Amino acid sequence: MKDELANRTALVTGGSLGLGRAMAKEFHVQGASVAILARRLELLENARDEIAEAGDGRASVKCYECDVTDLGAIERTVAQVNNEQGEVDILVNNAGKSEAHAFLDVTDDIWQADLDLKLFAAIRFSRLLFPKMCDRGWGRIINILNTAAKAPGPRSAPTSVSRAAGMALTKVLAGEGAPHNVLVNALLIGRIESDQSRRAYEASTRESSYREFLAKAGQSLPMKRMGEAQECANVALFLASDRASYLTGCAINMDGGLSPVV
Repeated sequence: MKDELANRTALVTGGSLGLGRAMAKEFHVQGASVAILARRLELLENARDEIAEAGDGRASVKCYECDVTDLGAIERTVAQVNNEQGEVDILVNNAGKSEAHAFLDVTDDIWQADLDLKLFAAIRFSRLLFPKMCDRGWGRIINILNTAAKAPGPRSAPTSVSRAAGMALTKVLAGEGAPHNVLVNALLIGRIESDQSRRAYEASTRESSYREFLAKAGQSLPMKRMGEAQECANVALFLASDRASYLTGCAINMDGGLSPVV
């Protein structure tokens, strides 16, 4: 169906690349005005142009430079989005990066930086947008986490800990938002082709092509392949739409069967 998100406004953090870009594009194709946030303007502008081209011109696409670890920047950006594109209906907390070390190698500074990026950014955006969603009687928050939130392994700190806290945040907000038709869910990402995949390839010996590198990496997975950003965007679209009207407080594994925990 087309226009499933018509007259909605979506804000996607980490929206210039990878999963964020794919989700923002899918939302826009379905009629939403989209605000994409990241730190690098050139990448944001490229993403904005690609996303806008995929739409039909009826809804807006705007990009905003924003350091999501800075409370002041978050407050200013949210105010600007609300003013330029209307009140935000759909929030995707996607900003983050992989940071995994042995526990004793993680300093206080590394812990704090990871929590600021992955947990406190989601808290702060939600704190600004959640009340107005409740007042309007409609809202969606999607927290992008990873499978370590449910099944942390050794050498997975600090990411596994901050992501587990994000799953708890999802459940808290879901319980408080449910009476107001504000639905809050999480997608737990496994091995998905992304910029991190590209960086891993660039750091490798590059004895094969990038596609061969991905194919080899995917052989260890239950589905024998890496996931694609578009596949995550498809599920995010469902969660953002009225089709998911009775689904809240869930942490959905988007991992092709990799996680040992359901």
